[in-house]
Amino acid sequence: MNPTGSKGILYIVATPIGNLGDISFRAVEVLGSVSLVAAEDTRHTRKLLNHYSISVPTVSYYEHNKFTRIPKLLNTLNDGNSIALVTDAGTPGISDPAYKLIRAAIDDHCTIETIPGASAAIAGLVVSGLPTDRFLFEGFLPSKKGRKARLKKVKDYQGTLIFYESPHRMLRTLGDIEEILGNRPAVAAREMTKMHEEIIRGTVSELKSHFNQKKPKGEFTLLIGKDDKNVYFV
Repeated sequence: MNPTGSKGILYIVATPIGNLGDISFRAVEVLGSVSLVAAEDTRHTRKLLNHYSISVPTVSYYEHNKFTRIPKLLNTLNDGNSIALVTDAGTPGISDPAYKLIRAAIDDHCTIETIPGASAAIAGLVVSGLPTDRFLFEGFLPSKKGRKARLKKVKDYQGTLIFYESPHRMLRTLGDIEEILGNRPAVAAREMTKMHEEIIRGTVSELKSHFNQKKPKGEFTLLIGKDDKNVYFV
């Protein structure tokens, strides 16, 4: 029961993409003040909370339980308890199911507040050396059907394209990009902010050659520049 009738706040809290030091003071403050942390992987998030001596309860919220979890989280908010929504790394809502909960909370007239911070897409963009004035985030390409069709839709986009990719699909994705978009300027940002961070710059074919010789490892942000002579790396 909620005798005051006031709802809790849903905080959208960005967390580090690797280095645990990359979190704002306000994010730590909010994580320590809420009644519950809704996390993509509670075990992963618990490491972050323990690092900052935060003992708030956690509950899982991820792609395969979102529809059963959302009503329970809304009940928590309606009871006057605030929730921090986090993802495994970076900003909730970017290539994860946070959107569904956020929309449901808005429809239920809850207050939503964002606690901004790290995002692998933006971190990769600014370190890439590719133009930043115009960019399009495409996230993960479909694993099976629709990959090439998706690339054809962005073929004529006059800006930097940003993708997320896993190591075991990296070469396949580069091959599809070269086939559909051509041998454009390209940057692979690997394990950003972590011990084995690596930024590989060149063309799509040069990245393919690199990863044919050195097996891709870790998580990647892949950036593709437009076909412009001023964008290619020397």
